[in-house]
Amino acid sequence: MGAPKQAEGLFGERDLRRLRIFVLGTRGFPGVQGGVEKHGEELYPRLAQLGYEITVFTRTPYIPKEKRHAEWRGVKFFHLWCPKQKYLEAISHTFLGVLIGGLKSPDLLHIHAIGPSLMVPLAKLFGMRVIVTNHGPDYMRQKWGGLSKMILKLGEFSGAKFCDKMIVISKGIKELVEKKYGRQDLELIFNGVNLPEVLPPGETLSKYGLTPKQYAFTASRFVPEKGLHDLIQAYLKLKDPPFKLAIAGDADHETEYSRALKKLGKEKEGIVLTGFISGRLLAELFSNAGLFVLPSYYEGLPIALLEALSYGLPVLVSDIPANREVPLADFRFFPVGDIEKLAQGMAGLLKMGISHGEKMRNQTFLINNYDWDIIAKKTHQIYKSIIENN
Repeated sequence: MGAPKQAEGLFGERDLRRLRIFVLGTRGFPGVQGGVEKHGEELYPRLAQLGYEITVFTRTPYIPKEKRHAEWRGVKFFHLWCPKQKYLEAISHTFLGVLIGGLKSPDLLHIHAIGPSLMVPLAKLFGMRVIVTNHGPDYMRQKWGGLSKMILKLGEFSGAKFCDKMIVISKGIKELVEKKYGRQDLELIFNGVNLPEVLPPGETLSKYGLTPKQYAFTASRFVPEKGLHDLIQAYLKLKDPPFKLAIAGDADHETEYSRALKKLGKEKEGIVLTGFISGRLLAELFSNAGLFVLPSYYEGLPIALLEALSYGLPVLVSDIPANREVPLADFRFFPVGDIEKLAQGMAGLLKMGISHGEKMRNQTFLINNYDWDIIAKKTHQIYKSIIENN
């Protein structure tokens, strides 16, 4: 009897089984608030379709028991406990995940964000191949204190120095990591966005008392670096504005800052706080907004901005480097933190709307640069190169 015939696999006839990929650094998905979570929700089902056996380690505080499915769109889940405490959850969850990886020996471990990257050296001690996706210098976020910033910087260092391959999601992050750590083999793969179905006004707008094209809109976590305090103050500067301000989002961890935002939003007329929403509820708000506003002080790569452009919305965004990577007209930017210019921009640009030509240019840019299918294929090529060469 001859040798068994090898099955056709991801890398040709040499494969005898599906390659197992473990994923750490995300709270989980679908429908969990956060940029990394949205990234994983779009990327990993596509990689599963390419033939990988993907196991994503979720953080159980963010996944209700009734939603702790074993599998979703071909992606397997390992629902792993962690404390819901902003200083401990990411590092403790990643530590436990790496220990499990050491026992189960996946073909590849993919870690997202610089905080969890602190565990890359431990994963290498277990003999794992490790890819890191650097979503940005999180120590620049205003919510972190001195010790937390130091730990995040150490995580950035650990990821850059010890991983087998690093993916970065923006040109600015690529330049930063190259300059700080001298690593020249970085792979630039942007976040992606889908061109969505534009929904007519319906129950969601009715629920919040919103009129199509007569509200400025943003979707964001309630943390200081997102600049929501500036956005609310700018709206309050306007005298009898003929439009409302709708904010979708919430805090992962309730803080004095998030409580103050909610108090202000409830007290002032014209401001609508929806809390965290997703799916068709969020799509309806995007579809019918008159203006999308992103007043952030810091972004890795602004997925919410890409989503707004995918709906064909006029936008107004802060002039930080990450937002400047999106080629918008100059009048679409305002100086970060300038409440007066933000107020003027909201009033003027909501009234102006967006031309057909600008809308088409934006969507063509998205199709050419932020296609999730292309992103998945590029990630597959990186997986292939690491597994074949190690």
